[in-house]
Amino acid sequence: MKSFSLACLFLIAATALTADDSVVTKAFIDGSGPGWVDLTAADFDTINTDPDTFQWNGTEVHCKGTPVGVTRSKKKFTNFELVATWRHNKSGGNSGIFLWAPDEAFKDLKPNQLPPGGIEVQILDHGYGEEYEKKNGKKSDWFTTNGDVFPVGTSTMIPFEPKAPAPKDSQRAFPRKELSKGIGHWNHYYIRAINGEVRLWVNGEEVSGGTGCKPNTGFLCLESEGAPIDMKNIRIRELP
Repeated sequence: MKSFSLACLFLIAATALTADDSVVTKAFIDGSGPGWVDLTAADFDTINTDPDTFQWNGTEVHCKGTPVGVTRSKKKFTNFELVATWRHNKSGGNSGIFLWAPDEAFKDLKPNQLPPGGIEVQILDHGYGEEYEKKNGKKSDWFTTNGDVFPVGTSTMIPFEPKAPAPKDSQRAFPRKELSKGIGHWNHYYIRAINGEVRLWVNGEEVSGGTGCKPNTGFLCLESEGAPIDMKNIRIRELP
C-alpha cells in the first residue's frame, strides 16, 4: 500500500446535533477539504432504470426504488474515499452503493436486475430484519441492517471478522457495532477503498469491510431496489 498522510486521509469534522437529525453528532469525515468533489447528476449515467428513478436536485438525490437497477458513474475509480448521507423512507427499505463494478457487469443488464459484479456496501432499513425475524422466528444469520459489505456475482473479497456465519463460504462482512438509525433518520457513511481493501464507517465509527477485493478498479453505482430512499452530500476524493 502506498503511504498517505494521516492528517490528509483522516480529515475530521466535529458537528452538532440539528433538529432534523441530518448531521451525525459524532466526529466524522465529512468530505470537506482539499481534493474532495461533489457527485451530482452530471457524474452518473442511467443504466437500467427509468429516467426518473433517480431524481437529482444539486447534491441531493431521491430514488423512487423502481425499477430495480442502478445509476452508474461515468468514470472508473481505483483508490478513493467516499462519503454519503442517506435515509430510508419506507420500512424494510433496501439499497446500496456498489464499488469497483467491472465493465462486464453491465453487459445486457435489463431493468429489475442488479450488476453481477462489484463490492456492495449495503444500505438496509431495520424493518427488513424485523420482517425476516417475524417470518422465520429467528434473526437472520446471513445479513444485518447495520452496514454489511460483500462481493457481488463474480467479484471476490476476504471479509474482516465478524463475517456472516451462513452460508459457510460467506464473503459477507458483518458490522462489529449496530449504529444505523431507522426509517426517517439520516445516516452517514464514510467508505475508504484503497488497493483492494474496503472499510466502512457508519455514523462516525468503523464497523466492517474486507481486503483482497477483485476487481479493485471499476465503476461506482447507486442502487434502486424496491423502496424510496434519499441521499445527499455524496462526495469523493481520489487517492494515488
